[in-house]
Amino acid sequence: MLDVKVCLNEAEEMMDLAIMHLEEEYSHIRAGKANPHLLDCVRVSSYGSEGPLNNVATITTPDLRTIAIKPWDKSMFSAIEKAIIDSPVGIMPANNGEVIVAIPPLTGERRQQLVKQCSHELETAKISIRNARRDAIDTLKKSVKDGTPEDVAKDGEEKLQKIHDKFIKKAEELFAAK
Repeated sequence: MLDVKVCLNEAEEMMDLAIMHLEEEYSHIRAGKANPHLLDCVRVSSYGSEGPLNNVATITTPDLRTIAIKPWDKSMFSAIEKAIIDSPVGIMPANNGEVIVAIPPLTGERRQQLVKQCSHELETAKISIRNARRDAIDTLKKSVKDGTPEDVAKDGEEKLQKIHDKFIKKAEELFAAK
């Protein structure tokens, strides 16, 4: 016999993971202000291998419009600049003893692209939340065949729907904030 609380907790954990993933994805999207996470996708070729930018340099944000990158090895300047230019981030670096990345103001076209990207990430998170709900409902329905009372399973489905609605609302709030 299945414990309904365990099933609900597992579904809630999966939904929470979807929200955490959404927050992580949103941190990588440039929304007008400097954020070191913007450069997480930048891969730098160094010493014969390719690795993340934060493995070869210190990344800081001195103000809202700039990201400062200070390489640990001075010979890495050109490789870092090339990696940033080749990346999908869409910003141009400048070099004055340390690599400075100025975050330009967003254009209308770029804003529309970012909204589309954010909407896509929101929809992906919603799908993950719905899948977690569907899996939990399937488990509850199978448990009825294994001896769990139907009214307990129905109560579990109602609680699951409330949890689902809470996480969908949370995802939409994250989208609105971004």
